[in-house]
Amino acid sequence: MAKLNLLLILAVLASGVVLVHSAYESRRLFAELDKARAEGQRLAADAERLAAERHAQATNLRVEQVARERLGMRVITPAVVASGVTP
Repeated sequence: MAKLNLLLILAVLASGVVLVHSAYESRRLFAELDKARAEGQRLAADAERLAAERHAQATNLRVEQVARERLGMRVITPAVVASGVTP
């Protein structure tokens, strides 16, 4: 009878250790999941901001401004087209 009691006590202790370990692992994984979700939301917000910036850079006014300032381009006139001479 004493051996059975000792065996049952060891079984209860082992199951308690396994239960504590699984609870700890569950909390750790939940914390990692929460971090991953927060990082995903941050990346989604960054992607949205970058898309808005890309859209703003591609507007006609912005392209025209860059063409004038950086490339030295000018608006073409009918006189220049007719004569074939660059001003």
